[in-house]
Amino acid sequence: MTVAASRTNQTRPVPPRLIISVILICMVMIYGVMTIMRTGYAPGSVTGYRLGLAGSLMMLALLLYPLRKHITWLRHAGRLSDWLRLHMILGVCGPLLIVFHSGFRIQSANGAVAFWCMIIVASSGVVGRFIYRQIHGKLNGQRLAAAELNRELGRRLVQIERSGALPQRVRDILATFEARVAQQPDTLLRQAIRFLRIASERRTVLRAVRRELARTVEPRRCVQIEAGLQPYLKGLQGVAQFAVYERLFALWHVLHLPLVALLLVSAVLHVIAVHMY
Repeated sequence: MTVAASRTNQTRPVPPRLIISVILICMVMIYGVMTIMRTGYAPGSVTGYRLGLAGSLMMLALLLYPLRKHITWLRHAGRLSDWLRLHMILGVCGPLLIVFHSGFRIQSANGAVAFWCMIIVASSGVVGRFIYRQIHGKLNGQRLAAAELNRELGRRLVQIERSGALPQRVRDILATFEARVAQQPDTLLRQAIRFLRIASERRTVLRAVRRELARTVEPRRCVQIEAGLQPYLKGLQGVAQFAVYERLFALWHVLHLPLVALLLVSAVLHVIAVHMY
C-alpha cells in the first residue's frame, strides 16, 4: 500500500452532527449580527434583554452536563457523547448571545465583571475540550490508556518489520527513543519541558533514521520503512505527552469549577443590578 493510499484510507467523512453543530452556531452569529446592526439597538431594549436572557439560560444549562454524571435518573437520559456535544454548543452560543446583548460595549462595573468572567469560563472550556480530546479517543467518554497506546505502537512496529528487517543501527536509535519515552518525569515542570521538547526529539530521531537507511537500504525499501516509521514515531510522541495531558486535565477541573461558580454569582448580581437600577 502506498503512502497516498494509506492517507486516503485514514480520511474520514465529517460527522453529520458536527455539521449541524456548526450550522447552529453560524445561525446564532448571523442572528446576533443582524440584531445589533438595527438602528437604535441597545442592551436595555426589549431585543437586547431577550438576547441577554437567552444567553444566560444557555449558560445556566451548561450545568446539566456535570449534573448528568452525578444524578442517577439523568445517567440514563441519552448518551454521554450527545450531552457533551450539547454542552459545547451551549458553551459557544451562550457567550455569543451575551456578547451581542452587550453590543460590544460594557457600560457598568457589574456588567464588566460578569462579561469577563464569561469570557474566562468560555476560554477555559475551549482549553478543556482540547485536553479532553487528547485523552479520550472520541466523544464517547471512553478513556484511552497508555497500555492501549503501547499495543497500537506494537502493531505498527510489526507492520514496519513486514517491509523488511530493520538495520541494527536503526533498531538502536528507535530503542533509545523508546527508552526516553518510557521514562516519565516526576514533576509537572519536567513533564512540561518534555512535552515541549518531544516533537523536536522525534524529528531528530527521524533524521538520524533517514541517514542510516540511506546508507544501508535500497531507496524503494527506504521509502516504505519511512512511511511506517512516521506514524510510529508520532505514536511514541503521543505516549510521552499522554501523562502531561492527564495532569493538565486534573488541574483544569480544579480551576474550571470555581470559575463557573464565579460566573454564576456575577451573572446573578448583574441581573439584580439591572432590574434594581
